[in-house]
Amino acid sequence: MDTDRVPAHPDLRTITLQQVLEAVVEPVRRSILIQLRDSPADIKCGAFDLPVSKSTATHHFRILREAGLIRQYYAGTSRMNALRHAETDEAFPGLLDAIVAAERRATRS
Repeated sequence: MDTDRVPAHPDLRTITLQQVLEAVVEPVRRSILIQLRDSPADIKCGAFDLPVSKSTATHHFRILREAGLIRQYYAGTSRMNALRHAETDEAFPGLLDAIVAAERRATRS
């Protein structure tokens, strides 16, 4: 991991529920969370299936990172994304699972 280029990540103990909920209100950001949740490995930014431009996707990744929901780091030239599931679950028990389950129910309807 190239630590010189790793963006700042907040301590989840400093994140409020309001910040998390504001981050996940956007459908593209929920899609990112679900894709990370379903992936057996971290995902590079360009590998997500998103209906937005690269610059808009970058904005969504930043919002999720600043809300403490994802961790980003570089592997070579690729910016990788990891879901901070265990940390989020410690701060907000069951919240990510509930968000993912609700989104899946909504997309089935």
